Amino acid sequence: MTTDSAVHPLAALDALAARTDLLAHHAAAVRTSIELVDGVRPADLRLPTPCADWTLHGLLTHSIAQHLGFAAAAHGDGDPAVWKVRPLGDDPAGEYRAAAEAVLAAFAEPGVLARRVPLVEFGGEFSGAQAVSFHFVDYVVHAWDIARTLGRPVRFDAAVLAAAAEVAAVVPGGAARTAPGSPFGPEVPWPGHDGLDRVVAALGRDPGWRR
Repeated sequence: MTTDSAVHPLAALDALAARTDLLAHHAAAVRTSIELVDGVRPADLRLPTPCADWTLHGLLTHSIAQHLGFAAAAHGDGDPAVWKVRPLGDDPAGEYRAAAEAVLAAFAEPGVLARRVPLVEFGGEFSGAQAVSFHFVDYVVHAWDIARTLGRPVRFDAAVLAAAAEVAAVVPGGAARTAPGSPFGPEVPWPGHDGLDRVVAALGRDPGWRR
């Protein structure tokens, strides 16, 4: 997602925020991920996930760094060091919850959707609505990742999934999906009608993945 190549799609995210309760949808996704991580046991950290090359430990360290990075960016902090991935300590669920609560609090501040937000990992500055959209769709997908890793169910209501599908449609496809470090893989063809399956398939996950 770059300011140079996706001006019109990014503007669609501002429009999405203007006509839906994007912040409530975002909070639902992040809080669902918190509930899932609260059930993680030490032995689970070695499990493979639907994210290629990541164990659950790797997914959680990535997620914690992302939560803290987005929270700092919402306050205007563009320091790349905030986004650094660090090993988990003795309380992975507690660390995850604290980081997730930090980004929820940052995005709950008045006027956040209209701010300019420096997202160094995304290559530029974005509107608050765009930043929330990026983080929102990531945690719909990562909540699914965590649930599949743990063999647990995960559900979102129809409004959350409709908004996530709109954001997913903005994510660039083609060669961008196969570039090193791309957060999403190529779209996976999927014939099913489940809303969550369609979102994760659009962003490169196989809805049929099982541990």
